[in-house]
Amino acid sequence: MASFGHFIKIEREKREWTQTDFGAKIGINSSAISRIENGTQKFSISKLKKLSEVFEINLLNLRDLFFADKFAREAYKYNCSENVFIVAESTTTYYKNINTKQGKLEL
Repeated sequence: MASFGHFIKIEREKREWTQTDFGAKIGINSSAISRIENGTQKFSISKLKKLSEVFEINLLNLRDLFFADKFAREAYKYNCSENVFIVAESTTTYYKNINTKQGKLEL
């Protein structure tokens, strides 16, 4: 995958929607759609649920793509090594384990 904006463009074009058509469906003006697709504007997390409905794509999969793009952009921006992705995966596992342990009740 390229970027989240590129993903949106590909999905929109598969459906043969113009940026105006797509913008009306999701509640974003066409100039903002253009900026999102070319990467000069970020897609709003508050619109992910609507995007999943419009594209008929699983919300969890869409959220994964959104955050993967966001994380990759930050890692690139700060010139991180490839190791950052391994560390991030380990850290995610740590957070999941902490949250699971905190949810257990001992009687």
